[in-house]
Amino acid sequence: MFKRILVAVDGSKASLKALDKAIELQKLMVGTEIVILCVYKHHSLFEASLSMGRPVDIDIPDKALSEYAKGVVNHAKDLAKEHGATKVRGFVKGGRPSKVIVKFAQDKEADLIVVGSRGTHSDKDGMLLGSVSHRVASMAKCPTLVV
Repeated sequence: MFKRILVAVDGSKASLKALDKAIELQKLMVGTEIVILCVYKHHSLFEASLSMGRPVDIDIPDKALSEYAKGVVNHAKDLAKEHGATKVRGFVKGGRPSKVIVKFAQDKEADLIVVGSRGTHSDKDGMLLGSVSHRVASMAKCPTLVV
């Protein structure tokens, strides 16, 4: 039924539960691929310039955030393989998480998006769901499973 499942991870418990659910689904469907995505928030030069301490060389935190996101993806891939996942790929992107997840799902032709109900930076905007999972579920063109 699903050939490609996109799992958005951020290192939170909820996102790792979403990964577990994607692994369960993969085991039920031969040939299904799990695509893991971690999105870090891109910081502009303007945002970096607003800091109280202004170093001579403005260093945008994107590099550090990208490295952290790579670690999150690698950890998720290792966990997936430990739990029996077979076809697993991982990606890191910068930008607004909900928009990037939806666009990435379209670009990779994902049949299903699996997200955690609350991530590491949840707020009240999403009411009962985290704001990212709420926006992804409302914007995605493919089915979205919120775990």
